Amino acid sequence: MDDTGSPELDLMAVLPRLTQLSTVLNRSRLGERAMESAGITLDRPAMTVLVTLHMADRPLRVGEIADRMHVVGPHVTRHLNGLERRGLVVRVADPEDQRARLIELTPDGKVIPDRYLRTLLGWFGDALTHWSEEDRKTFGSLLGRFVDDLTARLEVVDDE
Repeated sequence: MDDTGSPELDLMAVLPRLTQLSTVLNRSRLGERAMESAGITLDRPAMTVLVTLHMADRPLRVGEIADRMHVVGPHVTRHLNGLERRGLVVRVADPEDQRARLIELTPDGKVIPDRYLRTLLGWFGDALTHWSEEDRKTFGSLLGRFVDDLTARLEVVDDE
């Protein structure tokens, strides 16, 4: 058994691969390259706001966007103001609380994250072309589980 207490997994062997993945995602400027390839002229945080709204498939409050992006509200508001000036998002009344506002993608705002995600997911799909369907499903399931469990563990560490 290794020092992590897990007889099935040598985490010291996995760590360099996680570091390599992080490096590939960051140094390759993956997000920026996908935007360039899709002909999108936004900064990465603004694109993240649009993708967050797109993935939600419904209008969200600023606080909900911030929570999903793991940032603070003022950071989101700053980017929303620019996106609103470009006609990519609009503020609409919350039907459950007329005092509150929801952020909604405009028709032009819906096109951009769709184009971006098609580009990005195309590259991911190309990398997995030779994987079996079962391997792709297992990878997605285990990666999601790992990220969720690590996020929860780090939240506990932050609270300690």
